[in-house]
Amino acid sequence: MSGALTALEAQVRADLARTAHPKSAWLRARSGPGGKPALDVLIVGAGQSGIATGFGLMRSQVTNILVLDKAEEGREGPWLTYARMPTLRSPKDYTGPDLDVPSLTYQSWHEARFGSEDWQDLDLIPRGLWAEYLLWLRRVVEVPVRNGCELLEIAPAAGGLLAAMVKSAGGVETLYARKIVLATGQEGMGNWMVPEPLRRLPSTFVANTADDIDFAALRGKQVVVIGAGASAFDNAATALEAGASEVRLLCRRAEIQLIQPYRWLTFRGFLRHLCDLDDAWRWRFMRAILEMREGFPQATYDRCARHANFSLHEGAPVEAAREVGSRVELRTPRGNFTADFIICATGIDMNFAGRPELNKFAGNIATWADRYQPPPEERSASLGRFPYLADDYAFAERVPGETPWISDIHLFAIASTMSFGPSGSSINAMTTAVPKLVHGLTRGLFRADIEQYWAAFNAYDVPQAVVARQTEIAGKAG
Repeated sequence: MSGALTALEAQVRADLARTAHPKSAWLRARSGPGGKPALDVLIVGAGQSGIATGFGLMRSQVTNILVLDKAEEGREGPWLTYARMPTLRSPKDYTGPDLDVPSLTYQSWHEARFGSEDWQDLDLIPRGLWAEYLLWLRRVVEVPVRNGCELLEIAPAAGGLLAAMVKSAGGVETLYARKIVLATGQEGMGNWMVPEPLRRLPSTFVANTADDIDFAALRGKQVVVIGAGASAFDNAATALEAGASEVRLLCRRAEIQLIQPYRWLTFRGFLRHLCDLDDAWRWRFMRAILEMREGFPQATYDRCARHANFSLHEGAPVEAAREVGSRVELRTPRGNFTADFIICATGIDMNFAGRPELNKFAGNIATWADRYQPPPEERSASLGRFPYLADDYAFAERVPGETPWISDIHLFAIASTMSFGPSGSSINAMTTAVPKLVHGLTRGLFRADIEQYWAAFNAYDVPQAVVARQTEIAGKAG
């Protein structure tokens, strides 16, 4: 480790110590069935959101926590798996999981690693370095993480606890927790979508962008990418760079999306207070933003356009697909296209029942369609399937009283977007979203134990000073 990085870590420890007030522990230990110790908060997902949430809780003296991730260490989140862009798209000076501690910012880490001049010359953050930074932050703030652990099921347990069935290399075990946070990023509440005409094709022909695609095997092949957001271009570029003979990108819209709405909304007012608006305003904003999809920057487009064998086709939704020998023929309003392989960059659909960990209560999770009916011109069946979350990111019941325990399950993922705007999957929203989530978690923990705190308050009898009574003074004078 370099001397500069060692000095930075010492600075981090000093900063955290100086800003840790109040330092006193305030939560009492709880036990689950059989006397097994219970966590105060179990966080599922050790990507940037899970680590930032754990850090935020620890800053609030909630230390009896655990973060789980099914991936091996260093492979959490998308950065070294299905993220296929060379750099992050966010400006380099956006802060996030540091939670406004200057010594924990990416800039501080980068300058300690490579020098301040290198930081000044840097345009955008390489995604590999971002992944490395997240591991450093996790280590230096000592967030407790267990890798190789997959959440199988959540169920209620005795004493107001939640039971999480977790699978690891050692087998299946049950962890008990007062609260669970699902910091599960892109796929927390549904499945990656494949357009209906492609669903009957063999998997040898079709993949989605989150799959482990063998791009080297696409050398000399004709590839079609369905979708026109940033990830669609990333995958098209990766196929081109791997030597695909031809890559066509099919956009269902008449005109491709060039505006990036997330650049406009990155200001404190929107990020912090969209969730405080009434349902009509929240729906209006998020419908407009989500239906615009994610715009792509110039460099992302240029990465594809520099290849003569790349073509973009607007107004070309896939209407039908069929196998023709060893290839696939796609029918669109712009004509037919033949492909050896198809990559779907069409996002995620909300499908609670498709997630095994939600199986016991998927049917009673309230959605936006359950709680709000927009005017006819603003209706959207797909957005209506998003979960309708409480003000602490918790699930709400569709039918009150059937599964009251789900109010202790908090969703901090892309599916939180309709209720909170950019939050659980956005770097630029972390400094406002994570404190809001942590506030909701600590509020719930405190309220649940209010009788204990009232008793403890009434029993508190530690004097702060010793006062001599007048009789004692007179006695000493005599």
